[in-house]
Amino acid sequence: MRAWIIGLAAVAAPLTVAAGAAMAADDTQQPLTLERLFASPDLAGPQPRAMKLSPDGKLVTLLKSRPDEKDRYDLWALDTATGAERMLVDSKKVGTGADLTEAEKMQRERARIAGQKGIVAYDWAPDGKSILVPIDGDLYLATLDGKVTRLTNTPGGELNPAISPAGGFVSFVRDQNLYVQPLGGGAAKPLTSDGAGTVHWGEAEFVAQEEMARRTGYWWSPTDRLVAVERFDEAPVGVVTRAAIGADGTKVYDQRYPAAGTPNVRVELWVIDPTSGAKVKVDLGSDPDIYLARVDWTPDGKTLLVQRENREQTQLDMLAVDPATGKAKTWFGEKSGPKSWINLSDDYRVLDDGSLIWKSERDGYGHLYRFAKGKWTQLTKGPWVVTDLVGVDKTRGRLYFLGNKDDVLEQQLYSVDIAHPNQITRLTERGWWNSAVMDKAATRLIVTRSNPNQPAQSYLADPAGKRIAWVNENAVKAGHPYYPYLADHKQRTFGTIKAADGTTLYYEMITPKLEPGKRYPVFFQHYGGPHTQTVTRGWESPMEQYIVDRGYIFFQIDNRGSANRGTAFEDTIYRAMGSVEVADQLAAANWLKAQSYVDPDRIGIYGWSYGGYMTLKMLEANPGVYAAGVSGAPVTKWELYDTHYTERYMGTDPKGGDARAYAAANAMGNATRIADPLMLIHGMSDDNVVFENSTAFAAKMQAANRPFEMMFYPGKTHAAGRDIHVWTTIFNFFDRTVKNRRVN
Repeated sequence: MRAWIIGLAAVAAPLTVAAGAAMAADDTQQPLTLERLFASPDLAGPQPRAMKLSPDGKLVTLLKSRPDEKDRYDLWALDTATGAERMLVDSKKVGTGADLTEAEKMQRERARIAGQKGIVAYDWAPDGKSILVPIDGDLYLATLDGKVTRLTNTPGGELNPAISPAGGFVSFVRDQNLYVQPLGGGAAKPLTSDGAGTVHWGEAEFVAQEEMARRTGYWWSPTDRLVAVERFDEAPVGVVTRAAIGADGTKVYDQRYPAAGTPNVRVELWVIDPTSGAKVKVDLGSDPDIYLARVDWTPDGKTLLVQRENREQTQLDMLAVDPATGKAKTWFGEKSGPKSWINLSDDYRVLDDGSLIWKSERDGYGHLYRFAKGKWTQLTKGPWVVTDLVGVDKTRGRLYFLGNKDDVLEQQLYSVDIAHPNQITRLTERGWWNSAVMDKAATRLIVTRSNPNQPAQSYLADPAGKRIAWVNENAVKAGHPYYPYLADHKQRTFGTIKAADGTTLYYEMITPKLEPGKRYPVFFQHYGGPHTQTVTRGWESPMEQYIVDRGYIFFQIDNRGSANRGTAFEDTIYRAMGSVEVADQLAAANWLKAQSYVDPDRIGIYGWSYGGYMTLKMLEANPGVYAAGVSGAPVTKWELYDTHYTERYMGTDPKGGDARAYAAANAMGNATRIADPLMLIHGMSDDNVVFENSTAFAAKMQAANRPFEMMFYPGKTHAAGRDIHVWTTIFNFFDRTVKNRRVN
């Protein structure tokens, strides 16, 4: 469920790219409509994706969508010296339009790009002369002169394609085996042979993709001499018979789904010589029931680094592996605090001197440390968190990272020198939510930023943060898709309330133009789950503006248990999902009811995924408080959700020692307490929060003769919320039960 917030923000993603005046045919002021929200081009304006600097720093490459087809992406390049821009690969001219394999569809679902077409990823060759481009299941090699060469042509398709670090090979997974092919030309050959049935090589298992943010299952050494490859066997994993019910028929899939408390895949790690095919098995320890969290090589390629996490997710060991023998020793370990867990991270780098930059929450907040010669040095400190390690200047010993040091609602770019811990310099402007990428040499930054009144814009910057050139200024002026609606844009306001224990909670709100004495209905959105922050000073979907145009106040708040506030804030949900989150949302509702401009009897609640679960728990816990609720794709029984996510918070034994906690957290036990109007929505082909969650809940309500409404979507997955019909249904329901509600 990591990062599944299907709702208002999802309407704006994936975002589009188009050139200035072509984006809007009519700049006169217009009313915002639901149809326009889902049409092309996107109202957020040009939004490059997957921006990278070429190895020599002369080009910025990016994916741009078409003004007339916002979900189709092409590969473009921008000259950093002249600003000249050109298309490198046209996905319609190069692609075949072939259907993707089921495996690739599921990978895209895990990566939250299931609706995108054309080019969705690419990989630079290390010499900067060519780019590997996957399109429609096959691989192409594009050169900077505009030539495109097809590398593969197979019905099975290729997964996880990459160019090896030294540029010797193209590698990919085909038919569950890892293949390598010389980049300079030649036939592909398999490095593994027994991938079939339940055995996979070079892929990431379901929970690694969905919950651990690990997308691949193989890792090249820096010199191309060796490649570490994951092998997993799904045989122990339980089978969920998933009926993908579509409009024109039903397909039945026997999906291996590791539900909480049931076996995971069996994982092995091997080191393979791509030339000879010789294999060495890595010693991952005596306990087979572990997670392969991360795999990396040291810069000299002499040591393989493996992060091994225990099933309970309370211990993470960094193993140093001899690739010649597979023997491993523990370099160091990371242990969670009591009633807590380990949050996995990509925020670490091995330096040339053998030391390690590492993010840890050991002091209660996510901060950067240096581990050298067995000793730890804390490099950042304070009641705030580092959210991303962007780059490392190994020559100057300087780190670049994102964090919320200045304001919990802002993500800023900072730098710190390893030699001068905690002397931190902010490189971006206050008032924005920033993200950034950096070249390996740490000579250039691409910064993307937005605020409540400015959709995301990107610029090229030097290491001091000084803007060199715009990559995408995206100014909301004549020609911008949002310009016709700018005059009616309502300001977003921020504030705080206190939770029951005194914790400060942040909210955001947009109101119509308030008339004295008038009280307004509220569209109260919530997510509430861990690993997510919804209230920020960044741009959000114009859907919020449309909600306000319909006469509602828009409101949301980040409850305890959500991200970027430290472990004490997050740990409150330990063995207690659906508790403090519900209480904090109730505190927000009570605060709203006390405002003179809010109608206390007309507050409607909406959420998707964890937010859909929250809708059910909120209606169960506090009948009569909310006028109505919409629950989209909810988990109703945590025993039905996957291991790595659920067990992190609820424990590994839902039928034994953790049974009471699971029963309290589930939405089933008190389902029949719901007396307020409820709309239940779910995609009938959802392989993430499986459809059984909603059918089980519906059956219980029906058996008890409890009234509710439901809308189920044939053929739709967990991303069903990205659909105009869903939102038409939501507004029809809320207008009946909230806005036009009559209270006797």
